Amino acid sequence: MTHTLEVAQIARTVAAALHINTELVEALALVHDIGHPPFGHAGERKLDELMRAHGSGFDHNLHALRIVEHFEHRYIGFDGLNLSFEVREGIVKHSRDYSATTHPELAEYLLELRPPLESQLIDWVDEIAYNSADLDDALEAKLLDLDTLRDEVPLFAQFYAQIESAHPGARVRLKFNEALRHVIDHLVSDLITNTETLVEQSGARTAEEIRNFPQRLARFSEEARAQNAQLKGFLFAHIYNHPLITEDSTRSVACLAELFNYYLQERGSLPESQEHAAQQMPRHLVVCDYIAGMTDQFLLRQHQEQFGANARSIPPSLASSQRLK
Repeated sequence: MTHTLEVAQIARTVAAALHINTELVEALALVHDIGHPPFGHAGERKLDELMRAHGSGFDHNLHALRIVEHFEHRYIGFDGLNLSFEVREGIVKHSRDYSATTHPELAEYLLELRPPLESQLIDWVDEIAYNSADLDDALEAKLLDLDTLRDEVPLFAQFYAQIESAHPGARVRLKFNEALRHVIDHLVSDLITNTETLVEQSGARTAEEIRNFPQRLARFSEEARAQNAQLKGFLFAHIYNHPLITEDSTRSVACLAELFNYYLQERGSLPESQEHAAQQMPRHLVVCDYIAGMTDQFLLRQHQEQFGANARSIPPSLASSQRLK
């Protein structure tokens, strides 16, 4: 939840600077991750693999759309929430484009057009927020070597050196915090400036013209993209692939698969409402929906209850860090 709020805060800042709809941007920021299953993209890949065995699949964007259009019941006359088209479109299209050929069920979401700027911003803002959060979590979990970070990520090293020069006696943790804040400010500022430049160069003046432009217009400059890639490369090399993370990730994803198969095969193993739903729709779909709605720790507790597993848990933020954008 903290990550989502940080995304929303950054998104509103960027939207306000670009003079676009801050309410729409905030709504998209708050809803963009609701389709993620336990254990981040590792869990998503496993659920997709399990569902493909049943002729289906799993995609966190499309699952988020199912949540807001079908799962939540607030009105007698229809399923789902009474969300605007732009919010539902942003859920589908904020991070990728879908083909109308392979996804005819999404035809109403104007798949041949780009989404508005409010939606285009979300994936970039999310990347800023989760990269910085994962660095902070890694330091807290004592998985981060600060000297290696400074050696391999020049952008961070530049800001850290400035902070150290100005405050040589400050605690290392505080110098780290300040340097990381400067990294966030730098990337946010670049996103604003580069998007403004690209929109101006495109000649697009209306939302319709932005939708019809051949490419998305919200993105980092090439320099900032390279800087961000260095940061991501560091995270993959030293944090996401750290033995503690990979071992627990492998174990956790195995728990997800075992629980999926248990619920699928054992009638009466699901909560009453899910068992009722399984009488109306394929059981594998109900099981997938139920597991996708779990938190990391809830899934591990359910697995322990059923199998007596002694699953060792790691910080939830790190367990779900590998976003693989």
